[in-house]
Amino acid sequence: MKVDGIPYRTIWLKPGDARVVQIIDQTRLPHAFEMVDLHTVQDICSAIRDMTVRGAGLIGACAAYGMYLATLEAPESGFTDFMARAGAALKATRPTAANLAWAVDRMAQAINSGTAPDQQRTIAREAAQAIADEDTEYCRRIGVHGLPLIAALSRRKLGQTVNILTHCNAGWLAFVDGGSATAPIYAAHDADIPVHVWVDETRPRNQGASLTAWELGQHGVPHTLIADNAGGHLMQHGLVDMVITGADRVTRNGDVANKIGTYLKALAARDNEIPFYVALPSSTLDFSLHDGIANIPIEERDADEVRFMTGLTAAGTVECVRICPATTPARNWGFDVTPARLVTQLICERGLCAATEDAILSLFPEHR
Repeated sequence: MKVDGIPYRTIWLKPGDARVVQIIDQTRLPHAFEMVDLHTVQDICSAIRDMTVRGAGLIGACAAYGMYLATLEAPESGFTDFMARAGAALKATRPTAANLAWAVDRMAQAINSGTAPDQQRTIAREAAQAIADEDTEYCRRIGVHGLPLIAALSRRKLGQTVNILTHCNAGWLAFVDGGSATAPIYAAHDADIPVHVWVDETRPRNQGASLTAWELGQHGVPHTLIADNAGGHLMQHGLVDMVITGADRVTRNGDVANKIGTYLKALAARDNEIPFYVALPSSTLDFSLHDGIANIPIEERDADEVRFMTGLTAAGTVECVRICPATTPARNWGFDVTPARLVTQLICERGLCAATEDAILSLFPEHR
């Protein structure tokens, strides 16, 4: 995707120094567009934990590069033990997103295929780059498979604007490039299909307001920011034609863990007979789980994310302010689970399918 006309990915090896990973600092958006250099696996862990990087696909790619950096740090004599500790540390940073553990395990398998540290370092670099490239390609395919859904709505509306509601940020900032929920939107916009996106602010970290609105603006996609609780009202009044969200983990039966508040959007969509789609790459599928509500670990984050907000003042400075009494306690669950029965279809790199075990396995028969 492009920022001020210049193409970027969200993560890459520093040109001229392949021992350094560079990322976009998402905590600075939308008020500043800045890069951060990551030199060690601990740097990677901190970036994931602090949400300098965030989003299912990007977390996975970042973890993959973290394993590569770990190979550069690992001593010759204790290489295997160091890598095991590095993998465990990466997995512990964010428990909900399936892509994280998937990437670490894939990297470990690739690294273990080498017979000496120098060879393993080369393998790690190539494997991390492959994961990043694959993430980009899978997002492109999600756009290809999701585009006909928007095109069909456009035909049904006789070419009038298709209004799409999304939640949080499942755009290119959440992946290496392209995005999941936004991939069909970008594909439709680029195909000259009139689209408009209702952007949930997505409390408490406001990823919709800070990230989705920013990247849609960079791409020229018409959009409007709304309060999180406005979605149901818009649906009741015929102002939403479809909902597309991303996902952080999807079980083999189609239950979807995504940013807190997604479940409420799915309920409102069902009540108003509006299709609710979930876009994801296969790295987000967790074939080991059958019950998302019972089994998906839900991250609880620092309560201060609820009690404080950060924004740009009239004086042009970024400041953090408390929005509640100083003594008010708060809780901060990062995700909720939308039951499969509320999901119209899943959109992934292999195509569309119902959110059922049989339908998912028809696309991924190797997991039967």
